[in-house]
Amino acid sequence: MPLRIRGKGALLAPLFVCLLLLAGCTARADCRLPENAGRPVTVAEVIDGDTIRLANGRHVRFIGLNTPERARDDRPAQPLAEEATDMLRRLLAGESLRLVVGQDPTDHYGRLLAHPFLVDGSNVTARLLEAGLGFQVVFPPNLRFADCYRRAEARARAAGRGVWREPAFHPVPAARLTPRDTGFRRVTGTVSRVGESRTAFWLNLGPGFALRLPKKDRRWFSRDPREFEGQELTVRGWIYYVQKRHELRMNLRHPLMIERLD
Repeated sequence: MPLRIRGKGALLAPLFVCLLLLAGCTARADCRLPENAGRPVTVAEVIDGDTIRLANGRHVRFIGLNTPERARDDRPAQPLAEEATDMLRRLLAGESLRLVVGQDPTDHYGRLLAHPFLVDGSNVTARLLEAGLGFQVVFPPNLRFADCYRRAEARARAAGRGVWREPAFHPVPAARLTPRDTGFRRVTGTVSRVGESRTAFWLNLGPGFALRLPKKDRRWFSRDPREFEGQELTVRGWIYYVQKRHELRMNLRHPLMIERLD
């Protein structure tokens, strides 16, 4: 019988998906500062709710967190973008940071990927998630503290705080997406077909939208991707448009990026 998570029980969907799909959640369950954390660093600038610049000029992107986007280029600010930035500024005011660098230490922009901790040992990412000022995101192999972040987000979701009460962040049906709907989104739809290429599995949520599950990340999923066919999913991630195929796509690299599985 398919697993159904609806109503109030849907708030716990990430936990059930994790139990169903993972051969055990490969993540640290607590948010405590590790004893081997690096030396304190000085923050020169808060760029937005999930990115900072250090005094040495290095940009740091927080692992496990995506906050609403501030105004950029021709795009207006998303709701709560300034609130997330302001909360991070308040947390860091007069504070040094201890950074726990990810197993994969940099992103494709050259930014350092790290978990930020205040000198009192509290996890900054978990504080922002619990305030409802961002969404958890999970990209292997940087899975440390993923369960801590899942629980922090779940508390905000249960309380209806921040992004969880903001209509702009509600899941969008895949059928309604257009080529302009790129960037981070939550999407819902039924898997109409599961295909396979040399490097990935492809889960089509109707015409014009596909989830790409890289084969290199297959080990994080305990069930065969083909078993998703016919299932209704709610997923989160970054949408990109492939013009030559007239198709919107989203990478699906870890089960915790699936919010609901029917």
